[in-house]
Amino acid sequence: MVHSKKFIIMSIIALTLVGCETKKGTFIETVSSQNDVPTAVAKVKRLIKEQGLNYFHTIDHKANATAVKMNLKPETVVVFGNPKMGTVLMNCNPSMGLDLPLRMLFTTDYEGRTTISYTNPEYWSLKHNIKDKNCLAILNKAKMALASLAEEAGKK
Repeated sequence: MVHSKKFIIMSIIALTLVGCETKKGTFIETVSSQNDVPTAVAKVKRLIKEQGLNYFHTIDHKANATAVKMNLKPETVVVFGNPKMGTVLMNCNPSMGLDLPLRMLFTTDYEGRTTISYTNPEYWSLKHNIKDKNCLAILNKAKMALASLAEEAGKK
């Protein structure tokens, strides 16, 4: 009896871990970049402007680390958004203001690979309990727009 309970528990854990490997529904989307961080950041800022989005701020974590005499691989966050869409989402649930405006993270790992990451907007429907069809449609548009921006910023 003890062995069967242990087997069941281990099977549940194994199935749970296998389920974690799926890309569908992940909270963070990550795209490889053919550019270094400064080039990818400059490219996404240009794309943001071209697409009529609002650029708000760039946070250079590496520069901030250097200012306090610490080391950090290149890591930059670009903050941007679409206030018309964001306002609708915040009217669906004011807590959306915690995740807006949008942000993209540009990093370089220890092997010199640059990636672009962002929160998957599908996650926000769960996090902020969004059920309104109009708001869900906006989240879907945001998902496609973020994917497109990241892909384009990552291209040479």
